[in-house]
Amino acid sequence: MRYDLVIFDNDGVLVDSEPISNAILAGYLTELGHPTTYEESLRDYMGGAMHRVHDTVLERTGQQLPDDFDRTFHTRVFAAFERDLTAVTGVTDTLGRIAAAGVPYCVASSGSHERIRVGHRRTGLDLWFAPDAVFSAQDVGRGKPAPDLFLHAARRMGVAPERCVVIEDSPLGVQAANAAGMDVYAYTGMSAAARLPGATGYFGDMAQLPDLVL
Repeated sequence: MRYDLVIFDNDGVLVDSEPISNAILAGYLTELGHPTTYEESLRDYMGGAMHRVHDTVLERTGQQLPDDFDRTFHTRVFAAFERDLTAVTGVTDTLGRIAAAGVPYCVASSGSHERIRVGHRRTGLDLWFAPDAVFSAQDVGRGKPAPDLFLHAARRMGVAPERCVVIEDSPLGVQAANAAGMDVYAYTGMSAAARLPGATGYFGDMAQLPDLVL
């Protein structure tokens, strides 16, 4: 067995949510007077927790986002998820192969627990992840690129960091995995390998993943 724990990022790795949420985020920031394109949202916020949006806007403009920013954003995102969200192609077959091999796995996401639950319920992935194998940046306070979330997940799952492998699709996530002392395979479904430096390896099709980690 190559690893004792597979830690999945959620958005963009398990559920195909990044195009939906970043389009909404860019539109909402623009609506509030902070012009942001979809491409800029991907560049600046993909893989990060919500505090990154607040911190970045404050740093760039000296202005704070409204108190109800997170609530309004998530209301819009969850409504779009219920209409449009799908699982990443091939991910259920991949989870099945990992489970059949007897390798524990979990999810560690910058998104809130509610966001994870909504996405998994919509796509059927809630059948694959027990509640005690779902971890959020809410649990640790500091999101990616800090290593805290991945270290928290490993600790709760009872596995040493060096025996874990992370599956990521964002530069912030790859940085966080490296900082945690974990191997990390980068899924290039949305971002080219050149945008994800520092990964242990790269793959563009979920069907390839089991051969990399098992």
